[in-house]
Amino acid sequence: MRRIEALLDGDLGHLSVEDLLRALVTRLGAVLDVDTVAVLLLDPSGGHLIATAAHGIDEEVQQGVRIPLGAGFAGRIAAEKRPVILEEVSPATVRNPLLVRRGIRSLLGVPLLVEGDVLGVLHVGTLTPRRFTDEDAGLLQLVADRVALATRARSSQAERTAAAALQRSLLPAALPPVPGLGFDARYVPGEGQVGGDWYDVFELPSGRVCIVMGDVAGRGLPAAVTMGRLRTVFRAHALDVEDPAKLLARVNEHVRFFEPSTLATALCAVLEPHLRRLRVSTAGHPPPVVARPGRESEVLDLRPDLPLGVDATLPRHVVELDLDAGAAVCFYTDGLVERRDADIDTGLELLRRAVRADAAEKVTAAVMSELVGRDHAHDDIAVLALVLDD
Repeated sequence: MRRIEALLDGDLGHLSVEDLLRALVTRLGAVLDVDTVAVLLLDPSGGHLIATAAHGIDEEVQQGVRIPLGAGFAGRIAAEKRPVILEEVSPATVRNPLLVRRGIRSLLGVPLLVEGDVLGVLHVGTLTPRRFTDEDAGLLQLVADRVALATRARSSQAERTAAAALQRSLLPAALPPVPGLGFDARYVPGEGQVGGDWYDVFELPSGRVCIVMGDVAGRGLPAAVTMGRLRTVFRAHALDVEDPAKLLARVNEHVRFFEPSTLATALCAVLEPHLRRLRVSTAGHPPPVVARPGRESEVLDLRPDLPLGVDATLPRHVVELDLDAGAAVCFYTDGLVERRDADIDTGLELLRRAVRADAAEKVTAAVMSELVGRDHAHDDIAVLALVLDD
């Protein structure tokens, strides 16, 4: 047990997943008196094991070895979630030909498990015949369990950092300066992992302005990556289609064909600045709030068409409205109005009361003050205010 403790002691706490595993496989070779050690981690798809760290068989990593789940020695360990001992290595018993060419004679492998989930496989080998015992397997599994916990913790932190950085990089660094219009936006990440909330504002070749607000289902890096792809898809199709309903339909076709596992809500609005005319369509996204000078604010009455990724055959609808000088429109994601202790209608009413015809930065400030205040956001919140100058 002291030898096992020594594996994870020392100056390993600051290392990344890859550096941690490289250090561990080197130490493990000496502690267990084996010639080769390798760690293969499950890829994001869950279909292949990827050689990530190795000692004595470094070419496995350098050559990017991938083993299908359930295939060969390592694939069998991951699929069955149990140790496997090979007393004689041959092309019939292993999927990876490097193991045979390296001259490995015997192998012992165990799964990397955390709460029953497979993260990967740890295996050790010898260049001379060795009869690995159940005691050896138990010892290696103990090591693997600790390695798995350390890997999960570091991977989760790395993913959170990467997702947050990606999301920040994809949100507009500055909103476009359009004569006669004012914009302001706020984004606040929720507790835990970041989500797939985003907003975008860009001018079109015709001079119209396109506004997109969206929310990808899911959390963490996968949601942030999908959000980035959808943002790009919206911009690409907007060069050809300026009708918001048709634009949502185009994006939905893309999602259904290329990303069938994706589900997202989105709202698309196209403004003609000179006519002060706004056309809006929603794919399951909450409606904006409109405030006109001297009048009560209102939640725009939109037909809530289906989210992106659900059905490409049903028609999508557009609402058109003419705005007065000084009018303000507030777009947002559902994290602003949804609360664990209240229904969404309560949140929408609070938002309606908070939005006033004022400067864009004053609109966002008032909205965040009234609906967020000093509370921590449980979900991501994105808010975008559009104001037509007097």
